[in-house]
Amino acid sequence: MSDRDDLAAWLQLVLTDGVGPATARDLLSRFGLPGEILSAGFPALQKCVPEKIALALAGKPDAAMQLQIDKTLAWAAEPGNHVLTLADANYPQALLSIPDPPPLLYAKGRTELLSRPGVAIVGSRNATAQGLQNAERFAQTLSSAGLCVVSGLALGIDAAAHSGGCSETPDHGSTIAITGTGLDLVYPAKHRALAHRIAEHGCLLSEYPIGTAAIAANFPRRNRLISGMSLGVLVVEAALQSGSLITARSALEQGREVFAIPGSIHSPLAKGCHQLIRQGAKLVESAQDILEELQLHALAPAVQQAITTSKHSTRNAAVMTQPASTGVPAAMDERAQQVLQAAGHDPTSVDQLAERTGLAASEIQASLLLLELDGIFERLSDGRYQRLMA
Repeated sequence: MSDRDDLAAWLQLVLTDGVGPATARDLLSRFGLPGEILSAGFPALQKCVPEKIALALAGKPDAAMQLQIDKTLAWAAEPGNHVLTLADANYPQALLSIPDPPPLLYAKGRTELLSRPGVAIVGSRNATAQGLQNAERFAQTLSSAGLCVVSGLALGIDAAAHSGGCSETPDHGSTIAITGTGLDLVYPAKHRALAHRIAEHGCLLSEYPIGTAAIAANFPRRNRLISGMSLGVLVVEAALQSGSLITARSALEQGREVFAIPGSIHSPLAKGCHQLIRQGAKLVESAQDILEELQLHALAPAVQQAITTSKHSTRNAAVMTQPASTGVPAAMDERAQQVLQAAGHDPTSVDQLAERTGLAASEIQASLLLLELDGIFERLSDGRYQRLMA
């Protein structure tokens, strides 16, 4: 099966009415890749899914679905456009740890950013001037520290966060915008220039098929991806009924950190942040507070160096100061050494490493990123890691 046929099979699977993330994962676990699901036949499929779904999967796509498949394949063939499947090595591992990772992701821009540690910055669409300034400055600092700034391309705080993420050393950090529409559309329309800038310096990401319009119900759902792509979520300004609190709740459910900037007790846009702080969110006054809480303050320079030197064919020589036979960079921190020692030489998952080391998943993911950039680990297509060096 060609790559085009393989992608067409993935698209038929996820576009079939009634097949959501859970059903898709169940079918993949039972039959294998989508091509095998579609060729399994109605009797076998009916044992796993309702008759209507089994009939649709066993048959040919109808005209509307075939049109959508053809449109998506044409979009994916354009430079800078990507459709990532759960079996794709570029699929962001951070999302594999959430309960319902999308079977397909549509991406536009620098997909290599999807494997970097990120911090989400969210907040009010009707932000104050101070809130916008805070969001942009926090984003600038976090981006220059080697992190991706993740947000939702909405008005207000989201836009300021994306602007800050793009404005400082884009090769070291940058930004990921997770949208609630298909990536052939920009919503809100006034962010068209910002979206083009993100596609150049960062990455646009969506779980929604090409052509999906701005539907209100899609935006709260995409918030789980904003938090899922991040080590932690920073809420800059939020009213008590703000959608940003949905993102914060998703972060807590996913085991991510939640941070909040306090404000005036008289400001309606501070009440949501104060509520989060009362519920256990970390009060922060600077981006350095976030880096220290995530224990990334020591890792960030190494990440920056590795990202910079990875552009050159001499990457390993540039980041390795010990003899190659040792396989351990001189600058490796204690946590990365602990992860390296616990990994052994068999493929291993983040959960297995957490059990062996007692470290948090976010700490392990940060260390694995450094080890991968140093050429010591390789991320496998199933999301596990394989040690490459002795």
